[in-house]
Amino acid sequence: MRLVPAHLRNFVFGVEDSLVSTVGLLSGIAIAGVERETIFLTGVVLVFVEAVSMAAGSFLSEVSAEEYEGGRGVGQRQSLFSGLIMFGSYLIAGFIPIFPYTFLEGTRAFASSIMLSVAALFVLGAWSGVLSRSGLIRGALRMAVVGGVAIAVGVGVGTFIS
Repeated sequence: MRLVPAHLRNFVFGVEDSLVSTVGLLSGIAIAGVERETIFLTGVVLVFVEAVSMAAGSFLSEVSAEEYEGGRGVGQRQSLFSGLIMFGSYLIAGFIPIFPYTFLEGTRAFASSIMLSVAALFVLGAWSGVLSRSGLIRGALRMAVVGGVAIAVGVGVGTFIS
């Protein structure tokens, strides 16, 4: 199976969405002073449920687009592979922001989770920038800033509500 733009799109989307969604949720909950075990459990449940949901959404949207462009029953194999890429990238990336909560407490876990996630977004953006020829630094900064703003929303909501 060769790499097609849909595969790259699903990989980047899966990693970015998983990092941002997971760290945003965990940060919002951590700010409320919830126990570390509850934060960890919440993160794991979120990552698995969202990985399956995102994979299903990716498959269905890719199939719909392929059928629209080329007729009935076209591209299901490629669409299935795109869904699998989405599942794997979302699942693996989601454990990056969860990891600090396995061994750190409170604000140290919170800060480490955010820093690891933003660093992973930076690396993803750099890699994406190189592949797309838009530039390593440009891609890295764009991904880190856009993802960082989304993370800040989770932190802000958690702070406001708690």
